[in-house]
Amino acid sequence: MFAIGEFARHGRVSIRMLRHYDAIGLLRPAYVDPATGYRSYTAAQLADLNRIVALKDLGFSLDQVNTMIADNLSLSELRTMLTMRRAQLETTLAESQAQLAQVESRLRGLESDVPTADVVVKELPAVRLVGLTATAASFTPDDITPVVHPLCAELGRRLPDVDVRPAGRLTCLYAQSSEDEVDVRATVPAAVDAGGNLNGLEVIDLPATQAATLVHRGPIDQVLPSWQALARWLDDNGRRAAEPARELYLDTPENPDDWVTELQQPLTSG
Repeated sequence: MFAIGEFARHGRVSIRMLRHYDAIGLLRPAYVDPATGYRSYTAAQLADLNRIVALKDLGFSLDQVNTMIADNLSLSELRTMLTMRRAQLETTLAESQAQLAQVESRLRGLESDVPTADVVVKELPAVRLVGLTATAASFTPDDITPVVHPLCAELGRRLPDVDVRPAGRLTCLYAQSSEDEVDVRATVPAAVDAGGNLNGLEVIDLPATQAATLVHRGPIDQVLPSWQALARWLDDNGRRAAEPARELYLDTPENPDDWVTELQQPLTSG
């Protein structure tokens, strides 16, 4: 048997925690010396301790843990709960990382302006695109990102099914559809018949237009300073934006830090 200090060390918990578990009836010592009150535990109780700590780390209260222990929760049931909790934590981690990336993007916009001298005005030719459309609740990254990523992935899955071969790079289009909502389109240029059966894919014809363009290098979730540089260029030059704004993905290697994206802001003729 182990004294309480030894058992705490082997179980990687505090002595105070073991005393609390004893006080609430969650994990009783195997033996308590009637003369000294010293608590002793067996090695077999480490499994009970591991179960308690695992459930507690899953987010359950000690009262709930006590009930589960009393119900003799099986290892299989505990493993299922652990798997679900892991998925929740991974989602939370991904959301936190995305939020940190947006904070960093805002800070970069404060610390170092993207030079408007890099803006190039181009004539964009008319183009026929094949794509999918979804709606985002606003232009905020928290609303745009969860829409555009799966939309692009779904487009990639559908193109082979309808035997459409892209004639150029993936291009995302953004246009305000209401006071807050944004139409998001994932598209590729393709030589297709507008009346053909494309399994739910849209045919989108964009007319020739003039656009202010700027090359953004790096992760697309840090594109904000580059778009704001285009906004400053519009203001400095007395020009107005037309829709849809476009992101043309020129190079998308495995490392997002090496991505190259051309931002294309169509201009009104006035």
